[in-house]
Amino acid sequence: MSRAPWGDAADLLRVLDVQPDGGGRFVGATHHDGGRAVVEGSQLLAQALVAGGRLAPGRRCVSGHLVLARPADPAVPLAFEVEELAHGRTKTNLLVDVRQEARRCATALLLLDVTAPDVLRHAAPAPPCPGPADSPPFDMRVTGRDVRIVDAAYTGDPAAPIGPPVIDAWVRYRDVPDDPYLHAALLAQFTGHLSIAAAMRPHAGIGERDAHHTLSTGVNAIALSLHADVRADRWMRYHHHSTFAGDGMTHSECRVYDEPGALLASFSVDAMVRRFADGRVGDKRVDL
Repeated sequence: MSRAPWGDAADLLRVLDVQPDGGGRFVGATHHDGGRAVVEGSQLLAQALVAGGRLAPGRRCVSGHLVLARPADPAVPLAFEVEELAHGRTKTNLLVDVRQEARRCATALLLLDVTAPDVLRHAAPAPPCPGPADSPPFDMRVTGRDVRIVDAAYTGDPAAPIGPPVIDAWVRYRDVPDDPYLHAALLAQFTGHLSIAAAMRPHAGIGERDAHHTLSTGVNAIALSLHADVRADRWMRYHHHSTFAGDGMTHSECRVYDEPGALLASFSVDAMVRRFADGRVGDKRVDL
């Protein structure tokens, strides 16, 4: 039996659609269902992308780098303070400071560009993979978001069979407004969800159900490059590949493709996986 939902895709869009508050400052809504009181870093990156797009309309965010300083509480409003570092004929550079009251939670650097006609073009091809129709659904507690996990590779169960450090997931959303920054934000918001699980997959007896119980886990940094306009209401394939785990850290190098196989985005995730030093049991994880 699935757990009660976190909320609907409409709730997620409301959270991501940050609102201007004057002077390059934006305010982000929060949503909390009473579970674990932590905002995922990928949500903060997604909200920063929307703030940047609102300040530089007509330019696509082509690069976004977020580093987490401390956990953000979903019960406290978020402020996104945007500083324009440079604005030229084709490019805009922005620094986004993510705060809750006087506390800095994260910092993002964004590069936006008007783009230009091709001088050359190539892209890494999509590895062979079953399509969404051939992949079982997985409930991540957001109604209106369809998630399919290829080969049922993600369960979170420490007793699950081991496999390569790779997880492919198909994702699409219902009823997304015709706003390119919200479509890009939805792509970004999912980047923090499965990279740690991909790192755990080759290791017997370890799974994401241990997170916040016997293991302290969390995303530390995300680097996202957007290669094309995004349609989040169409299938997007997230190809997660963990290339390193050790020293209490994991690193994943990932790509996002559309259903025909065109490369939409590339991203990397640096995260931590560590045992609680004092042997305590943490609170429950909440997947968004």
